[in-house]
Amino acid sequence: MSKLTKNQKLATGKIETGKVYTLKDASALVKEITLTKFDASVDIDVRLGVDPRKSNQMVRGVVSLPHGTGKVTRVLALCTPDKEAEAKDAGADYVGLDEYVDKIKGGWTDIDIIITMPSIMGKIGALGRILGPRGLMPNPKSGTVTNDIGQAVKEVKQGKIDFKVDRTGIVHSSIGKSSFEPEKIYENAKEFISTLLKLKPSAAKGTYLKSIYLSSTMSPGIKIDPKSVED
Repeated sequence: MSKLTKNQKLATGKIETGKVYTLKDASALVKEITLTKFDASVDIDVRLGVDPRKSNQMVRGVVSLPHGTGKVTRVLALCTPDKEAEAKDAGADYVGLDEYVDKIKGGWTDIDIIITMPSIMGKIGALGRILGPRGLMPNPKSGTVTNDIGQAVKEVKQGKIDFKVDRTGIVHSSIGKSSFEPEKIYENAKEFISTLLKLKPSAAKGTYLKSIYLSSTMSPGIKIDPKSVED
């Protein structure tokens, strides 16, 4: 077992052993235990009482964080020529079609999200083996396949993110940066959890929010009382 570094000991010492925090208190504490020299991401992990192996218990959705993620999101808009100006005006970093399809086939994936149109999904389907494992494949359920290219790009740039439960029943997402004020971290986390609650599958029985942890890059996790966030 590796020894804790000085900073890790300092961070761990700020978390009371066995204590379960409210979301508001955790949002302030996560800043105190972040001792990195860079602006660390603030992450949330929620274990849900669902069985992701069953299609009627899959949890997937999108949420627009009120204060954004604090991260610069590189957006590729794969669209027809008549939509290119709309995508560029909305802030897309890369705009085009065939030339970028060819680049991706050659291994280029230096982007965070792809937004495209229903009419050209046929061309993009062939890229599934490259984009799928990297979580870059556009999907209508996440709002990344739409004819309203400009609006979709704008929402992503303003902090819209998509998420889905993994095979162990956990939803993980970055919801901000450690430089955010505690209130902004709290409001982003609250919006994320509220969205999860709205997406509760009718087939899910028993406790839905099993556990919630808030952490930042390289920090220990802060355990949150699920009751403190349920409306």
